[in-house]
Amino acid sequence: MKANIAELPWEDITKNLMERGYVIVPQVLSASECAELRQNYDHPALYRKTITMARYRFGLGEYKYFRYPLPHIITQLREQVYEKILPVANNWMQQLKQDTRFPDTHAEMRARCATNNQLLPTVLILKYGKEGFNTLHQDLYGDIFFPMQMVFMLDEPGEDYTGGEFVITEQIPRAQSKANVLQPRRGDMLIFATNYRPVKGMQGFYKVNMKHGVSPVHSGNRHSLGIIFHDALT
Repeated sequence: MKANIAELPWEDITKNLMERGYVIVPQVLSASECAELRQNYDHPALYRKTITMARYRFGLGEYKYFRYPLPHIITQLREQVYEKILPVANNWMQQLKQDTRFPDTHAEMRARCATNNQLLPTVLILKYGKEGFNTLHQDLYGDIFFPMQMVFMLDEPGEDYTGGEFVITEQIPRAQSKANVLQPRRGDMLIFATNYRPVKGMQGFYKVNMKHGVSPVHSGNRHSLGIIFHDALT
């Protein structure tokens, strides 16, 4: 990896996650690593399932779920970032007065998923062409889920594609939704809330529901790598 995960500015990253529910961390993957992940899109042995999004009315595009064992770089990211954002996840649960606490390591998180028959990897690679988009959604896959996930951009916006912004919406109770429109660059890591986050109000913390999607691509091809920390039901 271009960036050493342990040496990233985790104090600033944590602050942004606590305040906004998302953060862009620049240049975590190198251009060559992004290129290799893109090129491996056409290697069927790496994947357990392919989804044509229009068939399920998820949008327009295609994505593929990796099979275990995951590529080494993905396993590294999944395990190392998990431990860095774990305090945020547990803090969120505490602020929302929920009993859930997440285990210290990603291996233990996978073991917890396994107790609920969630054994399938949820890491996926996505490809959008012109007019491709992804409807607003949440990646849960079962009753056990981690409250944050990651996406890595594998192409350069403005060069390899136009449009295709990453959209995060916040449904504030008894109010209209707020949209955050982001454009991470190739190699950037975006960490964001999977389904909800706490926000401090006049009478303590309240829950804000979060969804994410991708706006229509105007030209070119857009690839991204999605890393979800919990596994899916079999």
